[in-house]
Amino acid sequence: MATVNPPRGMRDFLPADKARRERVLATIRERYRAHGFDEIETPVVEEYERLHAGIGGDNEKLSFSVLRRGLDAAAIREASEDPAALSDLGLRYDLTVPLARFYATNRGQLPSVFRSIQIGPVWRAERPQKGRYRQFVQCDIDVIGDDSARAEAELVVASLDTIDALGLDGGTVRVNDRRALDWMLDSFGFTAEERPGVLITIDKLDKIGQDGIVAELRTREASPAAVDAFEAFLRRPRTTEYHPYGERQIRSALPEGAPDDVVGHLVGLGEAVAAARTPAPGIDPIPLVFDPFLVRGMGYYTGTILELAHPSVDYSLGGGGRYDGMIGRFLGQDVPAVGFSIGFERIVDLVADREDETAAAAVLVHDADVPVAELLAHKSALLDTGGVARVRLERRTKNLKALLERAAADGYSAFASVRTGDAPGSLELRPLS
Repeated sequence: MATVNPPRGMRDFLPADKARRERVLATIRERYRAHGFDEIETPVVEEYERLHAGIGGDNEKLSFSVLRRGLDAAAIREASEDPAALSDLGLRYDLTVPLARFYATNRGQLPSVFRSIQIGPVWRAERPQKGRYRQFVQCDIDVIGDDSARAEAELVVASLDTIDALGLDGGTVRVNDRRALDWMLDSFGFTAEERPGVLITIDKLDKIGQDGIVAELRTREASPAAVDAFEAFLRRPRTTEYHPYGERQIRSALPEGAPDDVVGHLVGLGEAVAAARTPAPGIDPIPLVFDPFLVRGMGYYTGTILELAHPSVDYSLGGGGRYDGMIGRFLGQDVPAVGFSIGFERIVDLVADREDETAAAAVLVHDADVPVAELLAHKSALLDTGGVARVRLERRTKNLKALLERAAADGYSAFASVRTGDAPGSLELRPLS
């Protein structure tokens, strides 16, 4: 017999869970729109070739493919060694590749600087585990057509404002630049061929520490002299003097001689964010931290890399970066683009319910003999007054306590008893708790 459970790595959501998720999504949409971003929608499937064009990084390996229609057993056996011959479509594994295709398709109808919102499910053939799912929601904002630090600053400010609105104030954004990272690896002596593997190792710094990074680089048989130079940089003497985000902090975190244009771009980002944020007393005016070893695995990043952190958790709550080369794959010319994605599945579990979110929902518990017309009249009377946003009808049961507990679990906060002949508008609502 087929199992009644959802597919591995995917979930059902009960009404209360679904309502909670929709409340969080509504806040995210409202704050994104307040910052001038416009929502679009793209198909959940894209062409197989597009999803495997080398622009999706490691996520391409996790793509769910859709079998071509009309293949018989012989054709499937013949094409068994060629995935592209078996599939012509695939489920999207992120929202960035579809956005790049969307922009290339609709460019003539869009403003020169386009600020987009995309919110929807994506699918990856992950190994299911706690906090990692095969279907999950992404909440993306992107700026296309602006190569200045203003674009990154708009994303950072909108994202921090959004988590503030969700009650998660105090967030910070770790910042790096792929150009600074590449320059640093070049300065140590790592070859271009070694760089992808070296980046994979550096990305583990938070997990395995400096000793683990150096040991793994030697295991990878990277250039010994480059590993020595990198180790010496990691272990260099450093002062404990605190520097807020800015040129001094950035240059002190990099080897001497960092490119002025890259440093200037990062400094401009901080100045723009500072101008938009009003810090609380004692809080750093620029909620940014430069991290020269921030990688964020995406192979398509070409410039700024961003990662959202919050003091309540030890994992990131979102991130993004600049991907100026991606849209050019469709247009034949590079178009500057940068995006940021809030980790919805992580954030939704951190957001506390507010009392007013459930204050206007009532259950009408009625006797079995109350006519339907009277029940609907009571329901309409409560909704028409404006004081109640949701009304559910429930037939009275022997175990009234269990009925009311279930209603409370579903987000209802008040109830009333209804009997035949009660006048609409005369019901007395009583709190469930």
